Amino acid sequence: MLQLTSLSTVDNLANRIQDRTAKIGVMGLGYVGLPLAVAAAEEGFEVLGVDLSAEKVDMLNSGQSYVDDIPNHQIIPLIEDRKLKAFSDAGILAEADVVVICVPTPVNKTHDPDLSYIISATDAIAEIAHPGMLVILESTTYPGTTLEVVAPRLETDELIVGMNLFIAFSPERIDPGNPHYGIRNTPKVVGGISPECTRVAADFYGSFVEMVKQVSSTTTAETVKLLENTYRLVNIGFANEFAIMCDKMGIDVWEVIEAASTKPFGFTPFYPGPGLGGHCIPVDPHYLSWKLKTLNYQARFIEVASDINIGMPQYVINKVADALNDVCKSIRGSNIAVLGVAYKP
Repeated sequence: MLQLTSLSTVDNLANRIQDRTAKIGVMGLGYVGLPLAVAAAEEGFEVLGVDLSAEKVDMLNSGQSYVDDIPNHQIIPLIEDRKLKAFSDAGILAEADVVVICVPTPVNKTHDPDLSYIISATDAIAEIAHPGMLVILESTTYPGTTLEVVAPRLETDELIVGMNLFIAFSPERIDPGNPHYGIRNTPKVVGGISPECTRVAADFYGSFVEMVKQVSSTTTAETVKLLENTYRLVNIGFANEFAIMCDKMGIDVWEVIEAASTKPFGFTPFYPGPGLGGHCIPVDPHYLSWKLKTLNYQARFIEVASDINIGMPQYVINKVADALNDVCKSIRGSNIAVLGVAYKP
């Protein structure tokens, strides 16, 4: 892949971002894409949102939000001022100078990555890509995806990465329902395929995010997100196994964690639960594990923690069965209340 520099092209895009004349496209208007689109629109950019769901598109264009963190009153003025518009057809992105991909990245039943949404989005962009366009992937994925999957689909004889086409990765860090940290005050990690790519991507996010951390490559940026969520997966897995061990010994695990938390250094409390929920932790570490398998390495911590966490629902069911047996009842025919069925309050 050529790493050429055209100062006029990169500077022109940087200037358009700085003076807010650049048009922004966001592919995928879910809990990641919509807050991003709203933040960019509030900063003065014209934002073109694209989503396959006609229902979401209609709701947004009528000033209704379907994301809890984005109230209607935040969207209505943006729609009225035509700073934010939603579409079902990705062809509208031919007008965009910056396109951010915020589509799902699930895993299949064998925990292998499913890149079909990323590939579909990238292929749609390839049809309308033009010189001077910046494409940023935010969807969590395995290290190397941007360089090995996205870039080859976008680069042509006329569009050369680092010269007149700019590609970067910036992991989404949305924490749904968090009252303290949102898109503006959560630091953004950015890595481009070339220094020019990193520069314009950092310029874009820096227009509405308080702190942007630039890293050396897209692969590094991809790995940052996987470290963050693998850290949580492993520590939650340890907390769950520790709860089982305490139960075996007749010790109150909650009392132990509370006491250990008084230590002002060297300890961060994690808490046991009946299993894993949410969009990220049950999925993201498997992208890293899968990548390592292709390099003939077994990510043992990930696999052990996953096994423990996956087994927690059955462990809780067994505890319920034991408690019912103690009062001469069976699960069949018993009324069981579950307090807390969401992964967040």
